[in-house]
Amino acid sequence: MVIAVNTRFLLPGKLEGFGYFTKEVLQPLTAKHPEHQFHFFFDRPFDKSYLFSSNVQGHVLSPPARHPLLWKYWFDVKVPQLLKKVKADVFLSPDGQCSLTTKVPQVLVVHDLGFLHHPESYQTSHLRYYKHYTPKFINKAKRVITVSEFSKQDIVQQYKVSEEKISVVHNGVKDIFAPIYFDEQTAVKEKHTGGLEYFLYAGAIQPRKNLINLLKAFSVFKRRLQSSMKLVLAGRLAWKNDEFLSLLKTYKYKDDVVLTGYLEEGELAKLMASAYAFVYPSLFEGFGLPVMEAMKCGVPVLTSKASSMEEISEGTAMVFDPQNVDEIADALMRIYKDEVGRKLLIEKGKIVAEKYSWEKTAEGVWEELLKAVSNR
Repeated sequence: MVIAVNTRFLLPGKLEGFGYFTKEVLQPLTAKHPEHQFHFFFDRPFDKSYLFSSNVQGHVLSPPARHPLLWKYWFDVKVPQLLKKVKADVFLSPDGQCSLTTKVPQVLVVHDLGFLHHPESYQTSHLRYYKHYTPKFINKAKRVITVSEFSKQDIVQQYKVSEEKISVVHNGVKDIFAPIYFDEQTAVKEKHTGGLEYFLYAGAIQPRKNLINLLKAFSVFKRRLQSSMKLVLAGRLAWKNDEFLSLLKTYKYKDDVVLTGYLEEGELAKLMASAYAFVYPSLFEGFGLPVMEAMKCGVPVLTSKASSMEEISEGTAMVFDPQNVDEIADALMRIYKDEVGRKLLIEKGKIVAEKYSWEKTAEGVWEELLKAVSNR
């Protein structure tokens, strides 16, 4: 079988979201199926380390597709040409977009419909594109994968899609996310917070992640408990950050807030495993992978009741209304004062996190590829 894959988001040193999913699924998938040929479609020169095994061939389809007009051209002109050339049996697209012009069966991964629920978090041109084309992509694909039952039901309700067309294939968690020894934790704390304990958020810094409410809640926490606790925000400044950055400039406790910028996953895993607690106040997620990564690191999780995070944590996270600053602050104070409850969350969280592996994710994706070809 010849399997073509959209690998646009395999960007060296910039792996996030789609890129992580693509890498962690394709690495075990290509190795486990050496009898099949894989063709990876990039939109710019690529790092050859992403050609994970000898049965993988990389191709560059220019121009780089980083704008809606170029997305359309890339998927509907360039992709079909190469699919025909390599005689692909199936096309896998992990970033929510697919070709509307090819006859090759496609497996589409739709992680979430955040653009419908929180349009303020998206650039106007991107928002229009997603709203117009996402239902067309879902209709065109032979099979649709999503990452949680929450997202599946959202897709079904929004676009009246048959449930049989959509399969839930959960994200996995890498083994690099694991507890670390006390002396390693000490070194991490010395590097980032001068040796002090900290709450951690990890992810892109953009409006949907709800970090302004986290800052407000952290203010309440600091004011009430007079603690030396720091707040570490690990992730790149993504988009629409003017309000967040403006608030931070005049923030009373700005000296207690640490922005690390983008971190390589090895460093992020250590930072996560050294945190006092992980706080993820996102307004909307299809899965919320950092929640599970923190649990696997042996760190208690505080997260939103909204979207999928409550589903995947299975009652082992402390949850709050992300729109309610007092509820977030109360969760921070409770985890800080209740050491017994904190340890209980840690132990329960590690058990739940063990269920999630990228090998299982890759197996689920493979099953969908086979279904798409058999339905041809």
